[in-house]
Amino acid sequence: MRTARRRVPLAAALTALVAGALAGCGGAAGAPGEETLTVFAAASLQEVFTEVAEGFERDHPGVDVALSSAGSSDLATQVLEGAPADVFASADGATMARVADAGLLAGEPEVFATNVLTVATPAGNPAGVTSFADLARPGLAVVVCAPQVPCGAAAQRVQEAAGVALSPVSEESSVTDVLGKVTTGQADAGLVYATDAARAGDAVTGLPIPEAAAAVNSYPVAALRDAAAPALAAEFVAAVIGAQGRAVLVDAGFGVPAA
Repeated sequence: MRTARRRVPLAAALTALVAGALAGCGGAAGAPGEETLTVFAAASLQEVFTEVAEGFERDHPGVDVALSSAGSSDLATQVLEGAPADVFASADGATMARVADAGLLAGEPEVFATNVLTVATPAGNPAGVTSFADLARPGLAVVVCAPQVPCGAAAQRVQEAAGVALSPVSEESSVTDVLGKVTTGQADAGLVYATDAARAGDAVTGLPIPEAAAAVNSYPVAALRDAAAPALAAEFVAAVIGAQGRAVLVDAGFGVPAA
């Protein structure tokens, strides 16, 4: 259960996988008799997919889940460019559609979770942010995701619903990068998923925003057409959308579709 317990940097994971393929290892990398299942998952799914992966490994002796977490857009680009992976989970349908439209999915993607944005401030909310409209105050350092990232697209929809235009000091490639700017005091506030704010605990103060209801993100997952371990990929997807995955997601604060 080595790789499922920690985040694998995407570049490093890809380098190792390509090296394994060139060495004739196919989709199975690692110790003799061990099979590797490569899962690309949106940054906001890192912790829950780590837990799901650990359970999957317990149920599948000899299988090692290599989990790579990054911004959904970056992961989709890697898949489109031929990066070896078995499963892809995105933070929105539009990003998954890029991969589907290229004919790279083994089947129809399935929505397994939902999430909404919230305002996160450094602990204690030193800037005194009380509403979404406050984020437009002059001099307030606000950080959001870039528009091409699911959390960035959601931020734009929230602005439209609220009739508020933000002037962020930076646009990040993933929601975890936004959260990092907030927790380190580099920003007065940031727009992150509610689950990320909850995961940060006392490091941030979260402020739910009613306007977020206009920008609910749905998370789809699918096995990839060129998966080196197609049967295992299908089983992992089943674990994500099944009872075990649902329990982990609910515990982390995600919404889940009705069973």
